[in-house]
Amino acid sequence: MRIVIAGGHGQIALRLERLLSAGGHEVAGVIRDPEQRADLREAGAEPVLLDLESASVDEVAEALRGADAAVFAAGAGPGSGIGRKDTVDRAAAVLFADAAERAGVRRYLVVSSMGADAGHRGDEVFDAYLRAKGAADDDIRSRSGLDWTVLRPGALTNDAGTGLVRLNAATGRGPVPRDDVAAVLAELLETPATAGLTLELIGGSVPVSVAVKDVAGN
Repeated sequence: MRIVIAGGHGQIALRLERLLSAGGHEVAGVIRDPEQRADLREAGAEPVLLDLESASVDEVAEALRGADAAVFAAGAGPGSGIGRKDTVDRAAAVLFADAAERAGVRRYLVVSSMGADAGHRGDEVFDAYLRAKGAADDDIRSRSGLDWTVLRPGALTNDAGTGLVRLNAATGRGPVPRDDVAAVLAELLETPATAGLTLELIGGSVPVSVAVKDVAGN
């Protein structure tokens, strides 16, 4: 498959690019900083320079043309304010989905967050983040033109992956290594029957491939 990943230099995205490239897939990562190109090439991905906060739908669709799947793994990141939670975590995800539809790319994976909810209350930056993620998820899940899957990991860690997870519509809160999030995303891409599912993910006791097969078609 050819897979295009928004937020291609993110911690989960780089891990996913390595996995997909090692698995024989053609991978492209959307980035806006040209200095990140070498890191993507090292991970086995083709860097695509594009700023999702200013690009047009047509520009993004051109980057997606010919892809078999799109993964939205972008985020405003730590240190960003409330405004960028909306422009990146919500608006860029919607733009990427619009572009995927225009380019005819049906398979669309979203890296969301546990607790994402458009109606979440609170005035802190993290509250705005959860609202932005929830609004993006709601928009994408309303689209009949996409075979979407929304993945909502728990608290992300840089611990080494165990390959053992808990993946369900509701898991309860808990930590999960970024390695294992990437592994689950790679498995979801290989499992079309997970389309239409919103899944929570934390560390657990079930091998990744088994966990994904268990939820497929539900």
